[in-house]
Amino acid sequence: MDLALTDEQTMLKTAAADFLSTELPKERTRELFDSETGFAPDLWEKIGQMGWASMLIPEEYGGQGADLATTGVLYEEMGARLCPSPHLSSAVLSALTILSAGSDAQKQSLLPPIANGDQIVAFAFTEDETKWGPDSIQLDASRQNGSYVLNGAKSFIPDAHVADSVMVVARTSSGDNGDGITCFLVDKDAAGLAVRTQTGWLGEVMNEVTLDGVTVADSAVIGDVGGAWSAVQKALDAATGVLCAYMVGGCREVLEMTVEYTQTRIQFGVPIGNFQRVQDHVIDALNMEQATRWTTYEALWKLDEGMPDAAVAISMAKAVASDGYFKACEAAHHVHAGVGVDMDYGLAFYTQKARTLQHYLGDAVHHRRRMAELMSDA
Repeated sequence: MDLALTDEQTMLKTAAADFLSTELPKERTRELFDSETGFAPDLWEKIGQMGWASMLIPEEYGGQGADLATTGVLYEEMGARLCPSPHLSSAVLSALTILSAGSDAQKQSLLPPIANGDQIVAFAFTEDETKWGPDSIQLDASRQNGSYVLNGAKSFIPDAHVADSVMVVARTSSGDNGDGITCFLVDKDAAGLAVRTQTGWLGEVMNEVTLDGVTVADSAVIGDVGGAWSAVQKALDAATGVLCAYMVGGCREVLEMTVEYTQTRIQFGVPIGNFQRVQDHVIDALNMEQATRWTTYEALWKLDEGMPDAAVAISMAKAVASDGYFKACEAAHHVHAGVGVDMDYGLAFYTQKARTLQHYLGDAVHHRRRMAELMSDA
């Protein structure tokens, strides 16, 4: 296992860092955090022009066909700048579900506009219990008069408010171990579909997507009826891995901010980095960053290589990242004290993001339980 960056990955890392430092200065990050949508159409258009939305989509469908480790390099830079975008929902979760489960015709028609950023697809999975297994899917899709009728609600769905369509993970029949799960691609303007913003989230805009008698044709079904779970789980694992890379970027930036502060903040005539207790907090942040980094990139490598324990590695990475990112922020606040909560300074934005991402795609408890289940079944 060699986790050193290739020349191509190094070039991507440099280009992404340069682009994001220009497009997302601290002032704009605050504006987006405070905005109602948290979305910048001009930034997303430029991301499409940079080719980032096409990273995981094969070349035959207008993409680059990059592997997950390379996409993780991009996500690390996005996380370092707190880049807000529907990339994970559209270009990872939805695109990979279509790629794994869709027909050739669906791939040809649906993936190219996702790859160039023209179409944004929200991924509607979680319901009221916000669990990430197949048993949590209760939104009903019943067969009526030659069509499917969808009834139910999805909760805490990012990007639904800016999406063109929604990938709805629904249940067409009862079953165990993912049987009966079907994916539908539903136009956001479909009769009976409503999107309502859910308030109270830190640095994120989450939405409730309600489907009240939404009628869709057979062409809206992505993959086999009742057999979509394997494709959904595959997409969730990939998305969890690159989300961890986003969290690595956040950890890295928090650590760098903290080290710089210990060198420039003078107390009792010397930089505060001279004091043992301050050094202890910096080491805590460093340990969290390193643990998050190496579990993440090992997991992405294992997914790329198709190794049998890749799913275990992904859950390990997310369990570590969920705790590690927030603990790194916590250590940074111990060092910064009062200035750390000044929104103009910027550390608090990372803390808010860390708290929200603790839970998205499964918190540490969920992933530790999943690791135990996977290892007991091996």
